[in-house]
Amino acid sequence: MIRLFVALSIPEDLRVRLAALGGGIEGARWVPAENLHVTLRFIGEVQESAGEDLVAALDDVRSGPVRVSLTGAGHFGTRDKAHSLWIGVEKTAEIVALHEKIDRALVYAGLPPDGRKYAPHVTLARLRNARRGRVLDWLAAHDAFFAPTFEARAFTLFESRQGHYLPLADFPLA
Repeated sequence: MIRLFVALSIPEDLRVRLAALGGGIEGARWVPAENLHVTLRFIGEVQESAGEDLVAALDDVRSGPVRVSLTGAGHFGTRDKAHSLWIGVEKTAEIVALHEKIDRALVYAGLPPDGRKYAPHVTLARLRNARRGRVLDWLAAHDAFFAPTFEARAFTLFESRQGHYLPLADFPLA
């Protein structure tokens, strides 16, 4: 079995800037700069033999380049027990349309549809037993985060293997 997801890569200078936001929260596992990305579709565990079919399906996705704007900070979980911290991605019509095209292509290839509402973001940390006050302080300090818009000219199928994200195939957005 392999664990897969589809994402937009983030320019290196912006990944470094995002990684520098990490720290100050015990129980946080901060995502290394090289692993930061904007998830378009989480696939999960599939048989290794399914990889070729997924690549073929994703190769049929057609879209132009996508403008990506990072802004604000937030968390998943409850106010009292956050389980991850993120930087927001502006939910534009073009990024939502790309997500939907990718989802349809993967469903056509035999995967179930993505049952979650799409909320584009960049996960910075996963939390375990983090103190609520520290999390709230971090959120307050980074709520106004803003980065210049960048243009994504490709999306990538990644494999997640022991904390490392390995690109399996790139798909141009032209």
